[in-house]
Amino acid sequence: MRVAVVGGGIIGLAIGRELLLRGADVTVYDPGGSDGAWHVAAGMLAPGGESAFEFPFLEPLLEASNALWPSYAASLGNVGYDEAGTLSVALTADDVANASREWKHQKLSTLTGSQVRELEPALSPRVRAGAFSATERQVDPRKVVSALRTVLKGRIVARKIHDLSEIGAEHIVVAAGVGTAALTGLPIRPVKGQVLRLRGEPGLLTHVIDGEADGRHVYLVPRADGEVVVGATMEERSDRSTTAGGVHDLLRAALDLVPGLSEHELTEITAGHRPGTPDNAPILGRLGGLGDTTVVAAGHHRNGVLLTPITARLIADLVLTGTADPLLDAFTPGRFGCA
Repeated sequence: MRVAVVGGGIIGLAIGRELLLRGADVTVYDPGGSDGAWHVAAGMLAPGGESAFEFPFLEPLLEASNALWPSYAASLGNVGYDEAGTLSVALTADDVANASREWKHQKLSTLTGSQVRELEPALSPRVRAGAFSATERQVDPRKVVSALRTVLKGRIVARKIHDLSEIGAEHIVVAAGVGTAALTGLPIRPVKGQVLRLRGEPGLLTHVIDGEADGRHVYLVPRADGEVVVGATMEERSDRSTTAGGVHDLLRAALDLVPGLSEHELTEITAGHRPGTPDNAPILGRLGGLGDTTVVAAGHHRNGVLLTPITARLIADLVLTGTADPLLDAFTPGRFGCA
């Protein structure tokens, strides 16, 4: 079976790999560059925190994909997979009140500031409370994409597709992130995020920190090599500019929570676009009605990295068998008025 995958980001590449491993003749069309959401993403695998107040059918999909990540990461090699867990922390009384809603939703026990600092001594003495989630992990999306590209070597074509009619294949999978809108007419919009990367001596932090600091939300994702990813703004904008205000807000929150980061080098400031949908849930399924050979896998918003393994598996099943897993029922293009 000849299958064309339009989109060379983490979702498109993962689908391409899955199809290839199952015997399909795969071509991935990738316009090149590193402007996909994966390049900016920190790689937090946090189904609980991401699903607290989202689309009601999203949580089972997030949890199913999270369960796949240990074996999926192992199959790819060294992709920065880490199971140290996530510390959610709050700086002020108002921050505690806000964060407590999420901790209650996740059924996490509240820790005092002292208990949180026992787990992560670099945290500021001003941190009032927190909660620990052992099931939330992290991976390095840039390493994941590199590993996927290695598997698909020779099957990636550096070409931007402007119209699906350009492609001659039995089946087409559109996984072009924000670019999926122009190719399909589906309501996928860019949601801008600014992200910082700091670098210092390894070991300052051992857990992912998901923090509230004076009303500012920030996450800190430490890598084994001393890099710390700090993110991310949420802006309904289509530009890619990095702004003084965005950098200031992220750095202020990060330093309020972990003062020791002030000695780190600021090595990168980037902005990217999450592919958002009207309900902030992904679009997964046939573009048209039963029998349509064009399938969409896009609109993952904040959850693209987390949902990579389950998306690859479900979309490959749909393409190769023609049968949709019930997990896909809530995510079809049809919910937005498409066939």
